Amino acid sequence: MPISQALVTRYFQLLVNRQFTEAARELERLKQKMQKTEWNRGYFRALYGMYLSKKNNDDSYAFFSKLDLSDMEALHRYRREFLDHMRNGLHGDFDRGYFSAWADCMRILSRMNISSAPSNGGAGSEKVKIETLKSDKNQATIANFLRDGKEA
Repeated sequence: MPISQALVTRYFQLLVNRQFTEAARELERLKQKMQKTEWNRGYFRALYGMYLSKKNNDDSYAFFSKLDLSDMEALHRYRREFLDHMRNGLHGDFDRGYFSAWADCMRILSRMNISSAPSNGGAGSEKVKIETLKSDKNQATIANFLRDGKEA
């Protein structure tokens, strides 16, 4: 039975939105539905590694942590590179499954249209500089909440 692309797509959406509990459930569902092959084992290991990398988000050397999700050109370039590795006959089944998961990830992320700039409200709202964490540009710092509390 092939891997359900709907489950994989949902898994990546949950990871990007940092919904780790649901992502872990989807990952478990994927694991239950996979046949026990080397290719699937490599595919699953890549998905699990992405989960750990995104959840911890403190490793400045991790590929997924440094990935700019709004750079479509880079996502397409990475996907082509992962597809080249997947098609390479010198790699074993485990490695080809691993690279296939990364290629799927790049394909799905490029279709999600994720903007790197946080939204600041409607058309009439003032421009407010939001301070973000160095390791995760989607997460605001406590300074934003303190500043918002003083204005009220």
